[in-house]
Amino acid sequence: MTKDRTQDVGVAMDGKRLKSILGGSAGNLVEWYDWYAYSVLTIYFAPSFFPKADPTAQYLSAAAIFAVGFLMRPIGAWVMGIYGDTHGRKAGLALAVALMCGGSLMIAVSPTYAEAGVFAPALLVIARMLQGLSVGGEYGASATYLSEMATRTNRGFWSSFQYTTLIGGQLLALAVTLVLQAFLTQSELTSWGWRIAFAIGAALALGVYVLRRGLAETTVFEGMAERTKSTAANLWRAHPREFMIVIAISGGGSCAFYAYTTYLQKFLVITSGFNKQSATEIMTAALVVFMLSQPVFGAISDRVGRKPMLFLFGIGGMLVSVPVFSALAATRDAVSAFSIVLVPLLLLSAYTSISGLIKAELFPAHLRTLGVALPYAIGNTIFGGTAEYAALWFKGAGIESAFYWYVTAIIAMATLGFALMPETRRTSRINHDEDGVGHVTTGP
Repeated sequence: MTKDRTQDVGVAMDGKRLKSILGGSAGNLVEWYDWYAYSVLTIYFAPSFFPKADPTAQYLSAAAIFAVGFLMRPIGAWVMGIYGDTHGRKAGLALAVALMCGGSLMIAVSPTYAEAGVFAPALLVIARMLQGLSVGGEYGASATYLSEMATRTNRGFWSSFQYTTLIGGQLLALAVTLVLQAFLTQSELTSWGWRIAFAIGAALALGVYVLRRGLAETTVFEGMAERTKSTAANLWRAHPREFMIVIAISGGGSCAFYAYTTYLQKFLVITSGFNKQSATEIMTAALVVFMLSQPVFGAISDRVGRKPMLFLFGIGGMLVSVPVFSALAATRDAVSAFSIVLVPLLLLSAYTSISGLIKAELFPAHLRTLGVALPYAIGNTIFGGTAEYAALWFKGAGIESAFYWYVTAIIAMATLGFALMPETRRTSRINHDEDGVGHVTTGP
């Protein structure tokens, strides 16, 4: 191949890669918008699905169903991880968003407790189970797809768009909530306005399904020489150490993420004393900074390695969790609250920006989607999905500060996992797989 021909191939590869990363990221944004809309709008729809009681009890019931969605994530990760390893990364992405569309549509049209009695929360459980299956498959599929599509020398930067769009989905859910708050009264939002957000999510998911069907497949999957069957048994047999490490780091990272994003909005209302709209505004501003920091930390990991970034989160998170929650509990000023919230979020960025990538770099191509998805979903379900429920339980028991120490302990578990894993920037199995199918160096 001549030099000019090589350059032409490189340009074509760059164009294909950029289109695929942007397309996959757009789908990831919508997928996570649908997932987080539930948490953001809990304060409005909880009274519609549960008998009248004090607000904390209603939030606790809604949080329990939020956790049910997490219980479905390992099942979704298992089934759809195998599907993505067998039928392709883009096929897994399309299936994930189709399930999310169905779950969001169910929530949008579900009857209230006053209309259907116990069938109302039962339908909510079923809808959340569909969403859990979807997200269980989405994480592994998108992490694998973006990691395999990214350029070798800038893999941390490009892969960071998984969490950039994940947070973008959360921000979109918050933005829709702010718009609804601006145009609807409190009574309208509580009685029917919250349904609009879920209807929007279902419509967007349908559009993304069409988009994902047209994405390019990764060259690593297409050129995969080893076709050993992707199963949980084969994954555990071949990679038990990596399996347990991913559970540990996913548990700690997920607990911190949900404690400092989804739950913190409620914390600002029920503990700090902010009204609902002020709490939404504070978290929206903080999450914008959090989102924009992802590519920055991802790019740094391409220069200094993955483990220094992971230890920045692990050690930093252990040091600040108790002081941050304690300070927020006593804060009544919005600017001060915003500044305090940024501290753990920026530390968390060192992990979230490369969280999908470091898992993908641990596993070979024929088991990669399942290897990323299943242990992540297990750790996320045990420690992430229950974080909000644990926080509310501690508060209901009158020992809210115990939750601050709980978060610290779970981050410590993740830090141990970081210490046990290799420096994947040097030992990336994705690089090894690319070399096996013929790697073309394109772009920076």
